Amino acid sequence: MQNIIEIEQSRDSIHWKNLSIVIAFHLLTIPALFMFSWQNLAALLIGNWIVISLGIGLGYHRLLTHRSFKAPKWLEYALTVFGSMAIQDDAPKWVATHRIHHAFTETDKDPHSTRPGFFWAHLGWIVKGTANDHDEAVLKKYVPDLMKDKFHVLFAKYYYVPLIVSGFLFYAVGGWSMVLWGVFLRVVVGWHTTWFVNSLAHIFGKRPFTTKDDSTNNWFVALLTFGEGWHNNHHAFPTSARHGLKWYQFDMNWLTIRLFERLGWAKQIRVFDTEKTSLELKN
Repeated sequence: MQNIIEIEQSRDSIHWKNLSIVIAFHLLTIPALFMFSWQNLAALLIGNWIVISLGIGLGYHRLLTHRSFKAPKWLEYALTVFGSMAIQDDAPKWVATHRIHHAFTETDKDPHSTRPGFFWAHLGWIVKGTANDHDEAVLKKYVPDLMKDKFHVLFAKYYYVPLIVSGFLFYAVGGWSMVLWGVFLRVVVGWHTTWFVNSLAHIFGKRPFTTKDDSTNNWFVALLTFGEGWHNNHHAFPTSARHGLKWYQFDMNWLTIRLFERLGWAKQIRVFDTEKTSLELKN
């Protein structure tokens, strides 16, 4: 509980570690813009899909945070590794932040509420205040499932290693230019598209469901995040594995879950039935 109170008390304090990382990564995207190649672009686009769609959207968000479907442990761990490469903190801290967000949306206890303004919801909460720095008591309260899992506890200490390994691989394949595109530019693109869910998708868009928060369905954010931008749908039915509820609401992450289902990798999928207006459990 102490950590939640600190969110309100320390919003004016600079989080120097996070600020330094954000500045460094953004600065290193500048030379990348002068080193374009189709190979580098492919590294960015494919990497962004693996990390932001499979890792963050499916792994950190729909699987670990909301348990929208059940997956074998090998898949859960693989998606967690992919998500770690977004450099949005380790899985337990990310999931704890998001569960707190849903519990206290648009209140003083919401880590990235839009009430203090667009900048706070988008980036301010990362570089000021406590950000994702939850103490053990908060983690045990909000992510007891992850804190009981030895892999998640151990990997959280070294979550940045896969990104470093990817940097060496990119260097071996395409030199420094591919490192700049496949690591630094890709991370920055992933940051802003993910942060748009917290900012744009709580300010601009349509609200087909009356929720207690300001969440909206934002098609632009949905395209950038593989379906996470259908945010009002999500806040109305947080545990639903499907966020794009209409045929025209393209939800790449939902299609991937359906593929996993066909492969036998996804079971007990929670979905919102638009006809019955209720959640149903498949398999």
